[in-house]
Amino acid sequence: MQAEPAEPRKSLVGEEYEVEVGPVAHGGHCVARTPDGQVLFVRHALPGERVVARVTEGEEGARFLRADAVTVLDASKDRIDAPCPYAGPGRCGGCDWQHAKPGAQRRLKGEVVAEQLQRLAGLTPEEAGWDGTVMPAEGDKVPAGEVPSWRTRVQYAVTADGRAGLRRHRSHEVEPIDRCMIAAEGVSELGIEKRDWTGMDSVEAIAATGSQDRQVILTPKPGARLPLVELDRPVSVMRVDERSGGVHRVHGRPFVRERADGRTYRVGGGGFWQVHPKAADTLVTAVMQGLLPRKGDMALDLYCGVGLFAGALADRVGEAGAVLGIESGKRAVEDARHNLADFPRVRIEQGKVESVLPRTGITEVDLVVLDPPRAGAGRKTVAHLTSLGARRIAYVACDPAALARDLGYFRDGGYKVRTLRVFDLFPMTSHVECVAILEPAAKGL
Repeated sequence: MQAEPAEPRKSLVGEEYEVEVGPVAHGGHCVARTPDGQVLFVRHALPGERVVARVTEGEEGARFLRADAVTVLDASKDRIDAPCPYAGPGRCGGCDWQHAKPGAQRRLKGEVVAEQLQRLAGLTPEEAGWDGTVMPAEGDKVPAGEVPSWRTRVQYAVTADGRAGLRRHRSHEVEPIDRCMIAAEGVSELGIEKRDWTGMDSVEAIAATGSQDRQVILTPKPGARLPLVELDRPVSVMRVDERSGGVHRVHGRPFVRERADGRTYRVGGGGFWQVHPKAADTLVTAVMQGLLPRKGDMALDLYCGVGLFAGALADRVGEAGAVLGIESGKRAVEDARHNLADFPRVRIEQGKVESVLPRTGITEVDLVVLDPPRAGAGRKTVAHLTSLGARRIAYVACDPAALARDLGYFRDGGYKVRTLRVFDLFPMTSHVECVAILEPAAKGL
């Protein structure tokens, strides 16, 4: 006899609850509970506040609900009016903390990093060599109510009638905007929001750091014709092929030139580069200060992109040293080889780190840098790295949860965290960038 289908659970979307807001959680929200004890992840709230939370996702019996704070009954001393007119419940999802003072944002981010370290790696800040502070990027110390314009790469979504905007939180819906406050000046001056982009699915604007290069990458809807792009200043134009996903030149250079650590890096086809103008230099400095490279060292740069850390390492280990970079993206590898062509002792291999590294035959190295994607490096890759006996390892992470998980794997392989530095390279959002320096637990230098 066939079982009766289960009754569908009742949706709670739109329900409102008056709640006391608890601690901050990973992802740009705070934790609260409904009167019957169901967990609420509440955006647009701050710890200690009493708010009316309106459910945006979830149903009866679900493990948790998502909600927006639509009315603040008792406000935190850290609350300010959001400077951006597009921030708030149901609006643009790009920023998480427009309603918090700058110092409070960094404090909240630090609490998230500390919680992830403790829960996933069993590490206190002291055990991780971290004083608990989240450092702002140079030039980002602005008064409450002001917003640093830092984002050098902005991907705009396009409405059905051709207006540029940004996605709403966890939604495909588009919030049309006249200006993004966190966009860097070089992006804003392109005037993307002023144009009609009918037929486009998205428009990405890039303003390179250290050069005047500007680029627009168009993703057309199926069958749409590209518009004639005449912006407020010279710009190269690329398009995304709807079938292959490849990026092709329409006119101008197929790359932009970025500057960091005294070198120029070619970045083609919308390839990865840090979006904060100070981020690349900040991270190179932190990594090199942590690793202390020596002349003649053998170093690995894993997930090396266009060669930022490989270039910095090669410059410091000298002609007697050597650097191997591994990167999966074909275009990034081409750029890395071009960028580092003046270093004969640098080699860049294409492929996934977990596949390429074992095939290299390398059994011993002095230094390692890894800057993995958001998911982290994983147990298998970490186990391989700990077998190479590196004097020091620098782990650059954009997700504290992935970092904490991998630090646990490094500990299992006999490595300890020497220092951890945390940087607020994404103001107004919940994201941070971390640099952990590891060394063998059984010995120092």
